[in-house]
Amino acid sequence: MVLDKLRAKFHIRRELLRAVLAEFTGTFLLCLIGLSVVAQKVLPRPEVNEFIGVNVGFGIAIVFGVAVSAKLSGGHINPAVSLAFLTVGQITVVQFIAYFFAQFFGAFFGAAVVYAVYNDAINVFDGGVRTVGGLKDTAGIFASYPGPHLGLLNGFVDQFVATAVFVFLIAHIVDKRNSYPTWLQPILVGTGFVAIGAAFGYNCGYPVNPARDLAPRLFTAIFYGGAVFTKWFWVPVVGPFVGAVVGIWLYYFLIGFHTPQDAEEKYVVLTGNQELKPLTAKD
Repeated sequence: MVLDKLRAKFHIRRELLRAVLAEFTGTFLLCLIGLSVVAQKVLPRPEVNEFIGVNVGFGIAIVFGVAVSAKLSGGHINPAVSLAFLTVGQITVVQFIAYFFAQFFGAFFGAAVVYAVYNDAINVFDGGVRTVGGLKDTAGIFASYPGPHLGLLNGFVDQFVATAVFVFLIAHIVDKRNSYPTWLQPILVGTGFVAIGAAFGYNCGYPVNPARDLAPRLFTAIFYGGAVFTKWFWVPVVGPFVGAVVGIWLYYFLIGFHTPQDAEEKYVVLTGNQELKPLTAKD
């Protein structure tokens, strides 16, 4: 097992050093997500500041998407997540390819049903003229498009960071050493995605999922034409793939390889020069 071999090599044996690394990582995530939320409140783009309904709704969609598929496939529902688990030996190349096509076609047909359900409403809104961008834009229902302020490089950084954080959280949640009940894991993943939306929705709507963005974009090309393939379209595909791989390995090197063998064992940092010790039932 790849992770077991790497854990044996990189595991930090000093408990205090492990605790310091964990505190650094936790505080880093606190500031990264928290300050990003503040940035979206302060920066002038009112339609993003009213995004909480989308954040919660998409988070709930993640909860049930993962819950429905978890028993049979692990509930990746995202090719970037599948690639991340491929790199740590959790799935095979054949599984990754199969998952990728399943996720892509699932997203494509999901977009098709949404278009059918909201067709009349879209017609009333745009007068039957499908446009990409502008006041009557409806292409953004299905795929991400960057804010007017956003360049390609900054967009790539946005997708890289958002997906890395999301996959970092997923890796923590599903790591058996952390002992989260299986029924709770989809809820935690969905809650994590709400945090990602609240922190990273400002620039381009936080797609962080190549299937969720590319497949609906291909579907909309049927009705909106080639205009949906702007110079932006590759960013929410490549950025999440790279970010997911970095995110899962960051988790293991910062936290996963150093988590105690006994998943039930809990640790507390004592004051002064005392060593870390397990919590007892009395504690």
